[in-house]
Amino acid sequence: FAQKDVFQLKDLEKIAPKEKGITSMSVKEILQSLVDDGMVDTDRIGTSNYFWAFPSKALHARKRKLEELESQFAESSQKKEALQKHIEKSKIGREDSAERAALLKELSALQQKKEQLKTEIDKYRECDPDVVEEMRQTNQVAKEAANRWTDNIFSIKSWAKRKFGFEESRIDKGFGIPEDLDYID
Repeated sequence: FAQKDVFQLKDLEKIAPKEKGITSMSVKEILQSLVDDGMVDTDRIGTSNYFWAFPSKALHARKRKLEELESQFAESSQKKEALQKHIEKSKIGREDSAERAALLKELSALQQKKEQLKTEIDKYRECDPDVVEEMRQTNQVAKEAANRWTDNIFSIKSWAKRKFGFEESRIDKGFGIPEDLDYID
């Protein structure tokens, strides 16, 4: 900011130790962190990297940030006022009275009754015709799947008998297949 000029890294490594007391070894790291924070600009021109930071840029950045924060504050204030008005509007008709207390008591009693009826319906859910039909369909699918796997087992046993000449009882024992394995009717 003080010199309002453009520098190369080697120039900064010479100037910084003399004027600011920064060791020349850490200049590059500090400069990179300033670039990352947006406080110093950099550009590559040809084979050289140039660095600069002008006070006007920082001032404009602060002004933009201030304007942004002010607009956020104004927006938040408007939201707060709208919510306050909504709260006031909602309070109308909700004043504590004997009639309101009686209605709230009736509401809670009805909600409890609703919960009791729901639990009672859940008890008898297994008798619901739709649920029973769904269970039948699920059972049919499971039965078909079991028969398909049984068929697969018989096919593999047959293949193993032909291919390797094993006895059926030896195959059953080796693979843990029960002797009474059969299709589900």
